[in-house]
Amino acid sequence: MDLRRINRKLKKQFGGRVSAALQDGCVVVSGALERWTDVVAACQTAAKKYSRTHVVNDIVCAEAVDAPMRLPAVNDDALEGASPDVLIIGGGISGASIARELTRWKLDILLVEKEPDVAMQASGRNDGEVHPGVDLGKGSLKHKYIRRGNHMFDKVCEDLNVEFRRVGQYVCFQDGWLRPVVYLYCLWRKYHDGIEDTELIGGEELRRREPYLDPGTKFAISNPSTGVVCPYGLTIAYAENAVENGAKVSLNTAVLGMELQDSKIVSVCTNRGTVFPRLVINAAGVFSEEIAKMAGDRFFSIHPRRGTNSILDKKAGAYLHSVASVINVKTQLRAHTKGGGVMRTAHGNLLAGPDAVETFEKENTETRPESIRVVFDKQKKTLTALSERDIITYFTGVRAPTFEEDFIIEQGRRTKNLIHCAGIQSPGLTTAPAVALDVAGMAVGLLSKEQAPEPNPQFNPVRRGVPTLRKMSDGERGALIRENPDYGVIVCRCEEVSKGEILDALRAPICVPTVDGVKKRVRPGMGRCQGGFCSPLVTKIIADFLGVPVSDVRKSSAASVITYGQTKGGEGGSAR
Repeated sequence: MDLRRINRKLKKQFGGRVSAALQDGCVVVSGALERWTDVVAACQTAAKKYSRTHVVNDIVCAEAVDAPMRLPAVNDDALEGASPDVLIIGGGISGASIARELTRWKLDILLVEKEPDVAMQASGRNDGEVHPGVDLGKGSLKHKYIRRGNHMFDKVCEDLNVEFRRVGQYVCFQDGWLRPVVYLYCLWRKYHDGIEDTELIGGEELRRREPYLDPGTKFAISNPSTGVVCPYGLTIAYAENAVENGAKVSLNTAVLGMELQDSKIVSVCTNRGTVFPRLVINAAGVFSEEIAKMAGDRFFSIHPRRGTNSILDKKAGAYLHSVASVINVKTQLRAHTKGGGVMRTAHGNLLAGPDAVETFEKENTETRPESIRVVFDKQKKTLTALSERDIITYFTGVRAPTFEEDFIIEQGRRTKNLIHCAGIQSPGLTTAPAVALDVAGMAVGLLSKEQAPEPNPQFNPVRRGVPTLRKMSDGERGALIRENPDYGVIVCRCEEVSKGEILDALRAPICVPTVDGVKKRVRPGMGRCQGGFCSPLVTKIIADFLGVPVSDVRKSSAASVITYGQTKGGEGGSAR
């Protein structure tokens, strides 16, 4: 690490207001700057892509006054005195998949998530693409895990009863003169980097496969192994299967502090009591740096990055059957991602996005008009039929990259009973099955230093899931309705979701009795009307299931009140 060269660059860029120093095996950048974009630029100047020597951001930024971490409303002693073998912090795809893999051993596993459900942040706010890895070269952890993870998806999704389809990806080019260069790029990725399904196809063949793509496209990189999955559906399935195999999941549970002795975590303080784990796994997403700091093992920094996606009506899904994007070579050379695209989702909608915007706000997921405009201006060059009029909803997620733009999958550097699964951004969904295997292996190895865990002979990788009526034949539906008439009561007309499916979701291994919790599991409210017709019915079903007034049911968190009670007297009064 050439600190003199780095500091020369920093002085030239920022006039001596920031500097870099090597401390405890990482590069600490300190000083003071006004704008967050300058902070990110300074730390990126000090970082080397894919390096294991990480940049720690200690720059004071006048602009970056982030809100305090959002905490659950609940405070109790439900976890007081618990002593799990493994405490997993974070209920995203990383935490959930690791929990499930660890249940292959006889271990006491506790996963804590501060939100009222799993997959509430980046794992539930991405496009669901299972990447081929064509944009990743050797030397990164992303590359190490992406092909392994991609190849595992068919089996994992079959076991977990999650819909997964291999639809293929087309990275399109509109400058014909680039074809020889891109052809060599494809050969390099295929034979040197192991992305074995990479091939170059001409514009005529591309339009035969996808006739609505921009006719100006001259050629494209094709990767048939690309797939689509529901990201929050997969996370939920992983977490439920973990619970079915003996793990515990505690929602509305935030980690507030840790006590260390002799470079080991001895206790973890939460809003639901103090926990005494043998081993801690840090899978806390945008807060993984804070968890590392609590554990006395901060050697990296996270710079949050916003990404906005738009979901279009299913009728727009007819325009595309794969994942596609047009590459602008000049802008792509400066980018840290493939740059989003257009895709047909696992549920048949069209999705456009995401963009990539640096932010200091870890939990601000508001969607801004300029993000949608930027995405559509760009992606109309991919798919000319793309129209903002078809948008039925949009969402924004905040990713958790390091300044090296790579994952951190390793044991604690200073803290002995700690494993980090941090810096997880795209393609973190794709790599999750493979990463979970390795992290589980690390955990078993560390625990074995005291006492080797035994295999769990009762482990069952298969999750039954909720029956999906809209995919069934008339005969199959009829048989199910005869068995249980609740399946004959259609609650959501857009997505053809029945009362029986909603009740099944409420009886699942992880019960989240909120409108959004049910929506994520069986899709009432995901259609064109976005719950305009079915939300009151879903609310009433949840209330009846819990045996509480409708006014006690929440949309998502404890603060998201739907109704405050009766507005009319009498038995037939309606809640507003």
